[in-house]
Amino acid sequence: MSFVRASSVLGSLGRMARTAELRGRGVSRAELSRAVRAGEVVRPRQGVYALANTAEEWLHAASHGGTIGCATAAAAHGLWVLELPSTPHVWLGTAGTPRTGCDDCVRHWDEGRVRVGEPAPVANALRQMAACCGEEAFFAALESALRHSLLSPGGLAWLRRHLPVAMRWLVGFARADADSGLESLIRLRLHRIGISVRTQVLVPAVGEVDLVIGERLIIEADGRENHEREKERAKDLRRDAVAASAGYTTLRFTYALVIGDWPLVEAAIRGAVARGAHRATS
Repeated sequence: MSFVRASSVLGSLGRMARTAELRGRGVSRAELSRAVRAGEVVRPRQGVYALANTAEEWLHAASHGGTIGCATAAAAHGLWVLELPSTPHVWLGTAGTPRTGCDDCVRHWDEGRVRVGEPAPVANALRQMAACCGEEAFFAALESALRHSLLSPGGLAWLRRHLPVAMRWLVGFARADADSGLESLIRLRLHRIGISVRTQVLVPAVGEVDLVIGERLIIEADGRENHEREKERAKDLRRDAVAASAGYTTLRFTYALVIGDWPLVEAAIRGAVARGAHRATS
């Protein structure tokens, strides 16, 4: 039999794995022991192996018999996450048996079976976010999951059933066309104060815009990094000018404003609506 390195197999898998899976791919027990002694591979728990450079949150979760959960799992799935938790969140499924001394993490026990090296499923991660992160963070991640087609109809129905009753309306309110979590947050916050918006509206000569209030008030949410924003600034200004020539008013807000100074954003939108900027001129 040819020699198969544990680190090579783990690298090809792109995740940690159990002994049985590695053995099935030709890694001998002697090689596993050698790789651990050499520091190429770590063993966070009996029968579980990972590359030495595996992120700490994954190793921590595995050491307790679970996997990453909540917002950390949502981010691993590629969802838009408002903020990652400072404390590890571990999903243990319905059959987890954590080691004693798990006071350094938040444990989640909900339906499902933990798979080594895989984050909590999207529906579970969202359910956990609803409990830990609040309505807004949950909603932004939910719309991100819908945008990327990461929730089946069955998964969405399961999620709704397992949400607190007071939050179930968000599933029906969620849409699949939000380009970023910023759009989701703006739409939700405006809904709370009685302002309805249309999303991803095609404006002639301008293109698709994020949100429109009424007929003529465009809201754009700019979540790009600074260098990208500077690169696209001229394009954005031209779009706004074209929109203005067609009778539209554009309010453009950055990530920092939406997240760090929402009262100012809300005041700007309220002021524009009060002036009738959302109404079509006759």
